Amino acid sequence: MTSRVPGMVPKNAGRGDRSLRFFLVAGEHSGDQLGFKLMRALKATSARPILFEGIGGERMEAEGLRSLFPLADIAVMGVLPVIKRLPTLMRRIRQAADAVVASDPDALIIIDSPDFTHRVARRARRVRPGLPVVNYVSPSVWAWRTGRARAMRTYVDHVLALLPFEPAAHQRLGGPPCTYVGHPLVERLDELRPSGAEAARRAEAPPLLLVLPGSRRSEIGRLMADFGETVGRVRAAFGPLDVVLPAVGHLEEEIRRQAANWPVAPRIVVGESAKLAAFRQARVALAASGTVTLELALAAVPTVVAYKVTALEMRLRFLVKVPTIVLPNLVLGRNAVPEFLGDACTADALADALLPLLEDGPDRADQLAAMARLDGLMSIGHAELPSARAARVILTQIG
Repeated sequence: MTSRVPGMVPKNAGRGDRSLRFFLVAGEHSGDQLGFKLMRALKATSARPILFEGIGGERMEAEGLRSLFPLADIAVMGVLPVIKRLPTLMRRIRQAADAVVASDPDALIIIDSPDFTHRVARRARRVRPGLPVVNYVSPSVWAWRTGRARAMRTYVDHVLALLPFEPAAHQRLGGPPCTYVGHPLVERLDELRPSGAEAARRAEAPPLLLVLPGSRRSEIGRLMADFGETVGRVRAAFGPLDVVLPAVGHLEEEIRRQAANWPVAPRIVVGESAKLAAFRQARVALAASGTVTLELALAAVPTVVAYKVTALEMRLRFLVKVPTIVLPNLVLGRNAVPEFLGDACTADALADALLPLLEDGPDRADQLAAMARLDGLMSIGHAELPSARAARVILTQIG
């Protein structure tokens, strides 16, 4: 990519060689993970020194960003939690936008969390119309609120997409220029793919059933009981299972409390290395919808996906414009991974979908064949890492 996006005039034009200043705004933990890798890649790629300002978490701060306020102030998900925190969120949006304007950076980079980061960008852009704005992680304009794509053109100059179908979606919907830079999971394939011994464990008895009820308290509260009942039904129909449940540290106590009522006691593991080891050995998985479904697909673990939302959010589902919410299905263009949402998420339905995946039959073979296509579709194996490509596109755009 060699041409600049219209409107993104290099702020340093005619001002000599100097440091570049980037203002980054992340809205939650996943954005912090993307942000620190991007910061590291920008420093490695740029011929000029780089200064960082903005909002981020521990990983971004370790790379040199001093966060304007704690990420926990704005890391809120779901309709009702957002409403409860609305005064704080609005105050932080104004504070962040004012800081962007005062900084007058070479570019504002907003990372995911569009309900927060895009509001910051709009406010800052109104005051500084020439401010270059890059959006790292496209909102799901292809799924719902499709009009956001065209609206983004007024305050976003370029979108860096994590999913390969997103540039075409923005073009179709009249959104900003968009470049697919690759999903960050591509950088972790070695951690997801099993060794010979781990691959052999997948075929051994008892099979390892990986259970992933989510990484947020609300998800845990809605899915743990159904998942426990599902595991019990699968064991009754199939036989012994090695059930592993990776838990995020801050929810470990809650998960252990709820899992104590399960008919099959899971092995609860904590920490990223233990989770990834379970991924590499699992025969099948039962997972909440989210990025973890793409992790499982890249690890070639046949999966059943479930999700429950509040009654209000379920009533709003008619706004969704895609036939699936499961990321591997969206990339593949077909519903290879079964999903059970809302009222369809029952122990009977989940168990019936899991049981065929434990055997070497057509259901398991179909999922594995579909998952094998992801490498090509997501350009896995490219010499340039996603974070490095994202950094290169940003630096190309600002000159």
